Amino acid sequence: RFLDEYAKHNVTFWAVTAQNEPLAGLFTPPQAPTIAFTAAQQRDFIAQDLGPALARSPHRTRLLMLDDQRIHLPHWAKVVLGNATAARYVAGLAVHWYLDAIVPPGCSLEATHKLFPDHFLLYTEACTGFFMFR
Repeated sequence: RFLDEYAKHNVTFWAVTAQNEPLAGLFTPPQAPTIAFTAAQQRDFIAQDLGPALARSPHRTRLLMLDDQRIHLPHWAKVVLGNATAARYVAGLAVHWYLDAIVPPGCSLEATHKLFPDHFLLYTEACTGFFMFR
């Protein structure tokens, strides 16, 4: 429905994510409108709901998974893309860069790419000044 409403105004999207920062909902005050997903919950949502809905729609919008810190890789990718049904709906992995100093790219991005070379990795959120003293 989201894509349908925008299309009425000639606005199209090349991709959407299943959820921005899916684990952030665990740390958000209860009055904030948010949702939390574990990797398994995101896998099931993609495989059973969002993936099939996008595939049935007239939109050629691609689906990205994770959309959170690379510290969650490659575990998150193994859970979601390790499921053949979910994997066929996912075009790539959306990654944020805020905690990059904690996890080397070889342990996260490179390891994930080696496991799932047919799914692209794309930084989708970043800013300067995230750490106050740098």
